[in-house]
Amino acid sequence: MEPPIYYSKAEFIETDTGNKVSRRATIAGPQNIILGGKTIISSGAIIRGDLRRTNPGHAVVISLGRYCLVGENCVMRPPYKTYRGNFNYYPMKIGDHVHIGANSVVEAAIIGNHVEIGKNCVIGKFTTIKDCAKIADNTIIPPNTVIPALSLFAGSPGRFVEDLPESTQEMVESQTKQYYTRFQPFDR
Repeated sequence: MEPPIYYSKAEFIETDTGNKVSRRATIAGPQNIILGGKTIISSGAIIRGDLRRTNPGHAVVISLGRYCLVGENCVMRPPYKTYRGNFNYYPMKIGDHVHIGANSVVEAAIIGNHVEIGKNCVIGKFTTIKDCAKIADNTIIPPNTVIPALSLFAGSPGRFVEDLPESTQEMVESQTKQYYTRFQPFDR
């Protein structure tokens, strides 16, 4: 068993569904963000739930599933485009067991389940990442890219490198659950 990852109890707010959100993260428009439970938002992360369509009422801008990790200093903002002269933001949906590495910028439309995004990545606007895909560290994914299930992408621009094994789903699931279990508070 790997050692615990300690965090300061004073820095993180734990919700009733087990989400752990750093007080040093910027959560803009929290009423437009859904966290599925047991998701960790690290220090310095910026989640832009305030960037939403201008129509009235309540809108889900960014939804994250269960056992997700948004790494330190990540920026997550919904994709936008101008269509027939109207500028609009579109929702971002992220599945379960998704880990996003430190310093990555994500403007994807859809990220499936059991996806690993490395450190220092840029995920372009309206990208779709299918289940069990992996994006290597320092990869730049151009806008509108569709990343197939069980594939590894790397480089700048990001390109297909290899197929991942069928066991990827179980491996990622156990890693994300383990990470959450290891993420333990200390009093200070």
